[in-house]
Amino acid sequence: MAPDRILITGCNRGIGYELVRQLIEQRNPPKQIFATCRDPSSHQNKKLIELATKYPKVIVIKLESTDANSINEAVKEVEKHLNGAGLNLLINNAGIMPDSTLESADSADFSNVYNTNVIGPFLLSKALLPFLKKAAVEHHQKPFSCGKSAIINVSTLLGSIEKTPETFAVFPMLSYRCSKAALNMLTQCQSVGYKSSGILCTALHPGWVQTDLGGPHAPLTVEQSVEGIVKVLGSLSEKHSGILVSWEGNVIPW
Repeated sequence: MAPDRILITGCNRGIGYELVRQLIEQRNPPKQIFATCRDPSSHQNKKLIELATKYPKVIVIKLESTDANSINEAVKEVEKHLNGAGLNLLINNAGIMPDSTLESADSADFSNVYNTNVIGPFLLSKALLPFLKKAAVEHHQKPFSCGKSAIINVSTLLGSIEKTPETFAVFPMLSYRCSKAALNMLTQCQSVGYKSSGILCTALHPGWVQTDLGGPHAPLTVEQSVEGIVKVLGSLSEKHSGILVSWEGNVIPW
């Protein structure tokens, strides 16, 4: 996979940080990776800042994806660095998963989770659409791919309605599940709406990973998950647009 310019959300830790690290350390790395986080000055972003210091192609951008003003400011900063070029790949990775069950969930829980997991990716994708379209025009001779122009929404197996009877007893996170099912619908709608512009839109399940969300006993390390994700990103084509695919490249039913 060789997209020239990539933007990834939620890069301060976990899958987001590891995506930046593995992509920039490839033999042929992207020309630019925009690594976003809520507060670049925070101590929790120390590893990301160090990575950006080592690799100038990593550009850290402040972004709170639930805040329209923050999105606008981040997009202005990205546009300045793009300097007339398009954006090949947007990875909407940032997300939250609070404890939430049929008994404990309330309206505040749902609103908070939907703002981060659904509305944020929608608003950011919409704001960056002109640059994604520009990349598709720049690479009009290429087939649908992450190297041309793509939106990848990081979703989950838990957002699969068909798989719910198999997974709900073990993972009853209600608001998270519902938000990811909504993100899957957003992905499907984007795939239909942006097809004529040459933009690939796919939802991706990273697996059950040892992150703050997945917990320390998850079967996958962050490194293993991201290694798989990077391979899958490089293999995506038009047939993958509007579907949910796993870090191993397997299609997951809606």
